[in-house]
Amino acid sequence: MDADRVVDLLYWRDVKNTGVVFGASLLLLLSLSVCSIISVLSYVALALLSVTITFRIYKGILQAIQKSDEGHPFKQYLDQEVALPAQLVHKYSDIALGRINATMVELRRLFLVEDLVDSLKFAVFMWILTYVGALFNGLTILILGKTYSTTWILTMSFGLISDSFIYHKKMCPLSLLHLLQTQIDHYVALINNQVKDVVGK
Repeated sequence: MDADRVVDLLYWRDVKNTGVVFGASLLLLLSLSVCSIISVLSYVALALLSVTITFRIYKGILQAIQKSDEGHPFKQYLDQEVALPAQLVHKYSDIALGRINATMVELRRLFLVEDLVDSLKFAVFMWILTYVGALFNGLTILILGKTYSTTWILTMSFGLISDSFIYHKKMCPLSLLHLLQTQIDHYVALINNQVKDVVGK
């Protein structure tokens, strides 16, 4: 996917495509929080098959009634190449391999206490994550983060700033920082209240 298309999705420049992408991914995350991944994949596949089979039967009946010979309705998609280019796979696997190796070296350094201060920082971070894990599961955090980021980008794109040029070139960084700080403070207060409730029990 082109980087410009990703930026267009993030800044809601094409509302229809962005709504479909973010809505579908949010629906997928919500589905995964309720059902197993096997069930979600099965339901998605069944829904897609229902749509394509119904459309194929509809077009077949329409061709029989109109006595036309348009052929298979998905012919243009059946003729497209779907194989991944080998150089693309090698490029991303090399990047992934480099990151995995760097992560393994860093984890080895932290767990084998090469630097005591870094290992203690890591231990404190893991201890904090145990409390986060007690309050939320991973999918809930992903859903909240996705919903918050999508809503924030949408608000910034349409509610506060009407022109993306102004957003990119002329917005005062301090006002953006102030807006972010108030929103972060609000959610930190909510998390603190949840932690106090859990610790108080």
